[in-house]
Amino acid sequence: MSGRRTTGAGGSAGAGRPVRPGVAVRRWAGPLVGARARLRWVHQILGGALLMPYLLLAQVGVGAAAGGVNVLTSFPLTLLSYAASLPLIAATGVFGLVRPLSVTAVRVLTGVPGDLLADGPARSWGARWRASAWWTLHLGVGAVVSGMILAVPPLGVVLIVMPFSGALRASVWGAGRFGGAEPYVSPLFGAGLLIALAAVCAGTGALLARLAPVLLGPTAADRLAAAEERAADLAVRNRLARELHDAVGHALSAVTLQAGAARRVLDRDPEFVREALAAIEETTRRTVGELDAVLGLLRDGDPARADAMPAPTLAGDLEGLLARTRAGGTVLTAEQDPGPSGDWTQLPAIASREAYRIVQEGLSNALRHGTGPVALLLRVHSSDGHRELEITMTNPPAQPPPAHDGGPRRTTGGRGLRGAAERAALLGGRVESGPHGGDWRLRAVLPLGAAPVAGGGR
Repeated sequence: MSGRRTTGAGGSAGAGRPVRPGVAVRRWAGPLVGARARLRWVHQILGGALLMPYLLLAQVGVGAAAGGVNVLTSFPLTLLSYAASLPLIAATGVFGLVRPLSVTAVRVLTGVPGDLLADGPARSWGARWRASAWWTLHLGVGAVVSGMILAVPPLGVVLIVMPFSGALRASVWGAGRFGGAEPYVSPLFGAGLLIALAAVCAGTGALLARLAPVLLGPTAADRLAAAEERAADLAVRNRLARELHDAVGHALSAVTLQAGAARRVLDRDPEFVREALAAIEETTRRTVGELDAVLGLLRDGDPARADAMPAPTLAGDLEGLLARTRAGGTVLTAEQDPGPSGDWTQLPAIASREAYRIVQEGLSNALRHGTGPVALLLRVHSSDGHRELEITMTNPPAQPPPAHDGGPRRTTGGRGLRGAAERAALLGGRVESGPHGGDWRLRAVLPLGAAPVAGGGR
């Protein structure tokens, strides 16, 4: 007795424990009548409902071809009508909107992961024919399953309750069909029919779920379009990141330099302090506006608006940028040669915008790392029959801070210069930076295309 108790309590938990009947039933019945199976039933019934307009149209044609016979009274003609409806279904399945409708139904009702299915209308005829094949399969199988669901359950219920009803036993459904063994045989037949129906519905539902990624999955054109969309979105985000870095980075460098210069001469030169504070106010006001525009685009998530975002240009904002830089005490000489037009407004808009940002980044580097005056040259000239805008900025190289001063050490992350190179590359230009003749030089060349007819060439 003691040994029996030990055996019952020892060993791994549940090793000899019988499975509870409820758990066993759920494991057995889940694939047939579980939540996913029921949704797949609904998916197939939906296909049967969608087939009805095609079937009615085919019945009209078959009835007319058979001499005006009522198709509903003839099972062979009904089957013929069903077969005639399938080409009609296939023909309408090539329309572009069929695929997104089918994909939505599959995602909601069959449990197929969304990443295995394509998004949007079919873009190629290959995708259209695959969607047409799915449309035909879904509606065709759905119609058969729907017919079985309408016919089999009533018959199964009749067979199950037949032993308890004398009227049913005496009817055409029971009279002699089971050799007088209705109380024992007919309920088994009825239950078997219902189980067989559930198994068929579960099997066809699983088959449709297996074929959905094959027929509704993304094609090569879909993957290419998705990759292009991601690349375009990434390009817009990179541009916004450059705008944010250039605007905020320059503003912080300029404001820090202006505030430091104002603090050093606070008691000796009030006029310079007022100019520095005015420059700080103007710099922060402009930067807050640019920051708000960039953050607004990021919040809206609309890449198409990025091109409409206001941006500073050489024509309208260069002089203000130079003035704010000088207000911090930086000695800055600027030589400007817009070419025969004599005006930066004649530059292409995108070149003027990107050139401003390159100048701004160069000045930011000079303010952060430079140790002396900055020389800036902007000129338009001709090279091999094409106009180019050349930007050259030189300043003495940075000196490492003394180890004992306790001040923050400057670091060069390189994001600004990399952003300037990306801006130039977008226009087919180039950027060079590094030591040059004892100074640090930043040189950018931006192509401008052919000279305007009215302005002549150089």
